[in-house]
Amino acid sequence: MGLIFPIMNGCSIAYLRKAPTASVLMPALQKVKPTVMLVVPLIIEKVYKGKILPQINSKALTRSLYKIRPFRKILSRVAGRKLLETFGGELKFFGIGGAKLDNEVERFLMDAKFPLAIGYGLTETSPLLAGAVGRNVRYLSTGVPLQGVHLRIANADPVTGEGEVQARGENVMRGYFKEPGLTKDVFTEDGWFKTGDLGKFDKGKLFIKGRIKNMILGASGENIYPEEIESVINRMEYVLESLVVQQKGRLVAMVHLNMDEIEARFKQAKEEAVLKFNTRVDEILEDIQRKVNDEVNKFSRIQTVVLQPVPFEKTPTMKIKRFLYH
Repeated sequence: MGLIFPIMNGCSIAYLRKAPTASVLMPALQKVKPTVMLVVPLIIEKVYKGKILPQINSKALTRSLYKIRPFRKILSRVAGRKLLETFGGELKFFGIGGAKLDNEVERFLMDAKFPLAIGYGLTETSPLLAGAVGRNVRYLSTGVPLQGVHLRIANADPVTGEGEVQARGENVMRGYFKEPGLTKDVFTEDGWFKTGDLGKFDKGKLFIKGRIKNMILGASGENIYPEEIESVINRMEYVLESLVVQQKGRLVAMVHLNMDEIEARFKQAKEEAVLKFNTRVDEILEDIQRKVNDEVNKFSRIQTVVLQPVPFEKTPTMKIKRFLYH
């Protein structure tokens, strides 16, 4: 699960790298009352989609109001106060890193005025390069470069301003141990570390588009960022997580659904349940494809949506192991 422990000066830290069950997590947080939490996005995403959103959608009135921006902010603020109490009521710093935070969850945390902190970096950069805390957090941005860190966008596209994020500073490693070849590959001739991430700056704040190696080249040479499409898919009802890949020149979305929620909402006679349940799942996948394609640009439209019956395999920082699904 991670660690929950007290530190000096009346503060305490909770560090979570896996998603424990509510029966284990909540009593521990209530007892320790952490002032600082460091989590991977999956933790808060599961809380939002598994607890907060179902409560909002349980009533027709709140479900309708949540779709209207001013009322959405009010409802998020109320839910945020309850969430803060669930985490012990003393939280001052809620740091998220290790992977991209779901767009909808990020918007909720900001609307809820949760003590959100965003960080971006790599192991090779010890580990932070940029970050933002509290009022300095800007939607979808990873914040500003940390003191002593220099960032640049290499080979930026003249239209979008996007290019590879490169870093220089005392926190950047000098090289991989006994791997001079790999070291040479990740540094430019003038000494900048190549992060492998695509990004851009807007008013001094860094925005990450995705990993260069994950970018898909469209039929007419367009740059397609699967992470952006996945963020749209993950906002859809019943979706827990998704992965967009290219197969035989077609964009395919692999979607892992919340089967428990579907079963809870879909109650039929026992003799008809299996057939109708499978039909309902197919309808949900078709609905996801239609709604996603209405939101994304024409180059990023999904040709096929398939059911991912089990959770995707993940790294220790809860990133999906993309290489397993191509």
